[in-house]
Amino acid sequence: MARLNLLEETRYEKLPVTVYENAELASRQVARRIAELIKKKQAHSEKTVLGLATGSTPIRMYAELVRLHREEGLNFRDVITFNLDEYYPMRPTAPQSYVTFMNEHLFDHIDIDPNNINIPNGTLAQEEIPAFCLAYERKIEELGGLDLQILGIGRTGHIGFNEPGSAPNSGTRLVTLDDLTRWDAARDFGGKENVPTKAITMGIGTIFKAREIILMAWNGKKAPIVKKAVEGEMSGEVPATYLQLSDNVEFILDQDAAADLTRFNTPWLVKDCVWDTQLTKKAVIWLSQTVNKPILKLTDEDYNNNGMAQLATEKGPAYNINIDIFNQLQHTITGWPGGKPNADDSQRPERANPAHKRVMIFSPHPDDDVISMGGTFIRLVDQGHEVHVAYQTSGNTAVWDDDVLRYVEFAIDFNQSIGLDGQKLQHIYDDMRQFFGTKQPNQIDTPEVRNVKGFIRKTEAIAAARYAGLSDEKIHFMALPFYETGKTQKNPVSDIDVALTMELLQQVKPHQVYAAGDFADPHGTHIVAFNIIIEALNRLRKTEAWVQDCWLWMYRGAWHEFETHEIEMAVPLSPQEVIRKRNAIYKHQSQKDTPVFPGEDSREFWVRAQDRNRETAKIYDQLGLADYEAMEAFVRWKF
Repeated sequence: MARLNLLEETRYEKLPVTVYENAELASRQVARRIAELIKKKQAHSEKTVLGLATGSTPIRMYAELVRLHREEGLNFRDVITFNLDEYYPMRPTAPQSYVTFMNEHLFDHIDIDPNNINIPNGTLAQEEIPAFCLAYERKIEELGGLDLQILGIGRTGHIGFNEPGSAPNSGTRLVTLDDLTRWDAARDFGGKENVPTKAITMGIGTIFKAREIILMAWNGKKAPIVKKAVEGEMSGEVPATYLQLSDNVEFILDQDAAADLTRFNTPWLVKDCVWDTQLTKKAVIWLSQTVNKPILKLTDEDYNNNGMAQLATEKGPAYNINIDIFNQLQHTITGWPGGKPNADDSQRPERANPAHKRVMIFSPHPDDDVISMGGTFIRLVDQGHEVHVAYQTSGNTAVWDDDVLRYVEFAIDFNQSIGLDGQKLQHIYDDMRQFFGTKQPNQIDTPEVRNVKGFIRKTEAIAAARYAGLSDEKIHFMALPFYETGKTQKNPVSDIDVALTMELLQQVKPHQVYAAGDFADPHGTHIVAFNIIIEALNRLRKTEAWVQDCWLWMYRGAWHEFETHEIEMAVPLSPQEVIRKRNAIYKHQSQKDTPVFPGEDSREFWVRAQDRNRETAKIYDQLGLADYEAMEAFVRWKF
């Protein structure tokens, strides 16, 4: 019976999928499987032939293999590896090369014979590549083929660098990279313009020949493409869908990457559900959007025809369910994000008392506060709360080099205009120009350059916070040490980061904390900064009484909003408040027009934020609630 139930739940899935609680656990399990394969082959005096992947996905798996080698004696002397791909052109010593990546994460830490390592050569002349690719394929075949191929998946659906349009029988070859793939790599190269346009990759046909294929995917950014690969129709537009043809493939996912699969996202379509409040809310909102009706107009027939007959039977009739969910959504809307004084707060998202709260807004980068919750920020100040803002990092990696020269030129002219000796500043400026003339992509800036970039972002943040109504003593710059590497790759969080955060929280003793709740990218600054706040509050809860009355509200950045069923506080903005928020964002001039790390979204940040807030309001309107100009959304963190 259990097997039948599982088959029913996974009936939309066209290949085997295993979901683990988190990426750490999943990575350890994959590493264990590789170790068991190696030991089994060694017991028969056979070599193990592995196909390996790069990128952020397999890093934890490689770390576990290194641990197994060091602590449990796993040896790699009889292992031969073939990497999936390499950028072209690419020097093997370049920081962005996959040779460097594999050495740093695996090969330099195990006892593999260097002669057994095979990675596509990114230094070949272009006319030499076809012969190299044929030899690469021939070498795999002569060794009896790949025993196990490890894959990741790109947001275009590529496996290896087999981009949309790749043929299912394709071999190792030179390919042109998709624009989205290059955007995703932009941070590693110091800008998309520095990302190679081509790569050498194993073909889908080559991958298919492996006796076993494991595709790994972590975090919510991969959830949409994972759903297409697992449940979608086979198509050259999503090359990973060709894996549905293999009898030897398994997708290994964490919960976030699996979130869009039918059995997790809309489970009522594949099984009977336990209809708790949150699932009921999610399902009713989904039904309203599916049949394009306001919630209060949904009928029993709508429920029955869309896989929700069980809910209507257990909790119905439909109108009673509709009223309940409508009221829940209505109660998330408030014009008083700090609580409405002298009001009944039993149906409001925030407490009425104290009427004037101490509020701490944490901003991971110097502009996240106004981009993500600028309207609420301004309203909290207007309504008389004691608002503080804390900029957790300097954001100094996200300033154009040209801006540095412009600001230093201004400083030189200013010094001359008031009769100050500008000789030392001129010398620093000349050094900067010389450095920029030979600077390589992602090269670490000099300390002077990093300082100027940090000053630029600091002055912009001050201007925006002042525009929101704050006095200077309520504007805090933390410059948390984990960020200050000068590189896109940051240091691990330390106790110093947590201690600095605890110190500021103890100083303010806030009733409300706002923090960026973007968890899609596990290596992004937002989640690192958020985890520091959580650790600081958890430590303070043990000794500080005020923390028991401190509520933490999460906001989202300019890219994605919370799902409607998740929202616990929705703050409506009037047309005038939308303009005020936009003006606050404008103060961040270095991030206007084209910022250094814009992602694949070409819109300016103020446009992204405005569109996102208007879309949230539109969704509420379509569900049958009031029609507002825009809305900012929040979810409360439960300790």
